[in-house]
Amino acid sequence: MVLAVVIDFFIGDPRWLPHPVRGMGRLIAWLDHRLNRGRMRRVKGIVTIGIVVAVVYGISSIIIYESYRVSVVFGVVIEALLIFTTIAAKSLKEAAWNVMIPLEQGDIEKARNELSMIVGRDTETLNEPEIVRACVETVAENTSDGITAPLFYALVGGGALALVYRAVNTCDSMLGYKNEKYGDFGWASARLDDVLNYIPARLTGIVMVLGNSRHIRGCLRLVLRDARKHPSPNSGWGEAAMAALLGVQLGGTNTYQGVISQRPKIGEALVELKKEHIRQAVHVMFRTVVVFLALLSLGGIIVEAAGTWS
Repeated sequence: MVLAVVIDFFIGDPRWLPHPVRGMGRLIAWLDHRLNRGRMRRVKGIVTIGIVVAVVYGISSIIIYESYRVSVVFGVVIEALLIFTTIAAKSLKEAAWNVMIPLEQGDIEKARNELSMIVGRDTETLNEPEIVRACVETVAENTSDGITAPLFYALVGGGALALVYRAVNTCDSMLGYKNEKYGDFGWASARLDDVLNYIPARLTGIVMVLGNSRHIRGCLRLVLRDARKHPSPNSGWGEAAMAALLGVQLGGTNTYQGVISQRPKIGEALVELKKEHIRQAVHVMFRTVVVFLALLSLGGIIVEAAGTWS
């Protein structure tokens, strides 16, 4: 896990590098085209997520097993590379920077365009505070989805389980829409993604506070108060923790393809949202990842030692 995070820190997600998620996406798209039609779409959606999980777990397990047969060192390197493909700390930082830099340069149109690459809401008419809010919310949510959750499952079940988590997350992002086409077919993907994120999201929110605040009790109180307001069962934990740490208020009015969506307010508006909060959110994200990784490593060492003593 540590090696995977170090690799991500230095090289991120270069486009020239073959990435398992692209293969997952092609498999999901093929199954969507073949199965998302006619009757029993919910059952077909369950079959789809089952096939994706089985294929990803089977292939990655074979790769890891054969790598360790060569040597322990080779196995560690290969497994670290596989875990590396499931995390996206550097990519998340770069995406946030791509929004913040145009704001600093006064180019709000470019900031809106860059933001549209990482959020689902309409961005064409957003002012600076709303652009900042959207970017901060994305960093907060993806700290868990894109970094700490895969690391959690890497600890629980190695690189293969981390890839399974990423596969489920990819299924949710491609199929988990609440509309006529995917309401039934994507149901299983969305529910399984919620289940897998349940523990990591809560751990991430708590670790985010522990690793970034001197006022832990007050921040945790706000997180416990506001995390459940979010329509997602998991996303609110990271957003509430980030809002508490930055002293800002997240949530509010979003527009998706012209349809207005009112989100509950999260946090206290002690200060107005400004472009500097994007930089602060990224710093919070990195500190959270470091503390989270340290705690996971310590937990793994304790479990390993307990098994040895027994």
